[in-house]
Amino acid sequence: MDSQGVWQWSQRTSRALFTVLADVLLPSSCALCGQGSPGLLCAPCRSQYTQRRRRCIQCANPVAEHEPVARCGACIKATPAYDATVAAVDYAAPFDALALQLKFGAQLALAPMCAQLLRDAMLSHDGLDLPDVLCPVPLGPRRLAGRGFNQALEIARPLAGALGVPLQPRLLDRPRDTPAQSTMTPAARRRNVRRAFVVDGEIALEGRHVGVVDDVMTSGNTLHEVARMLKGAGAARVTNLVFARTPPHD
Repeated sequence: MDSQGVWQWSQRTSRALFTVLADVLLPSSCALCGQGSPGLLCAPCRSQYTQRRRRCIQCANPVAEHEPVARCGACIKATPAYDATVAAVDYAAPFDALALQLKFGAQLALAPMCAQLLRDAMLSHDGLDLPDVLCPVPLGPRRLAGRGFNQALEIARPLAGALGVPLQPRLLDRPRDTPAQSTMTPAARRRNVRRAFVVDGEIALEGRHVGVVDDVMTSGNTLHEVARMLKGAGAARVTNLVFARTPPHD
């Protein structure tokens, strides 16, 4: 074995030894049930809580299994600017608590798990092409300074690597702070985010497919406005990639 081969063997052996020691000295547990797990989500919880369900291809809201169309009635009636949405899970127990821990509890170690589940959801869609580029939904300056991180970017980084799609973290900017959407009526939400985003004109988007990453999608108004701005800058297609989708309420 030549010196290069010896070096490569040494590197592989060192990595394998480090992995074994990490598993022994730093055992991990499932983020949902707390049982020992080699990853953040154990196999039983993954099987129980991440079962695929039929969703509207455009907004990812659940649709009946017998529904003959790929889009829900709301998207047919008022077509949003984005073309498709991929959601890993519903924003419901137990994943709603994890999303809150990531967003408000600074539990950034949960972001790779969100990205992995989102990658699996994306790759399970037959006929849905991967985006040419990914970008996170940005936070306003005051909210970013107060939180210290953007949870959408924390998910987008490992997701870009898992999908093999380049990440443009500064493609979108949010130069002004807007009030939180959670307490507003649907009409007020639409007005609140109108022209809240700016697209970096130095990044060529003409004819490209952009994947927009966010942690939770509720009304879809923010993502509609993001897609509207991206298409105004030349993007041909916009697909939302969201960890959790809030189910519609009657």
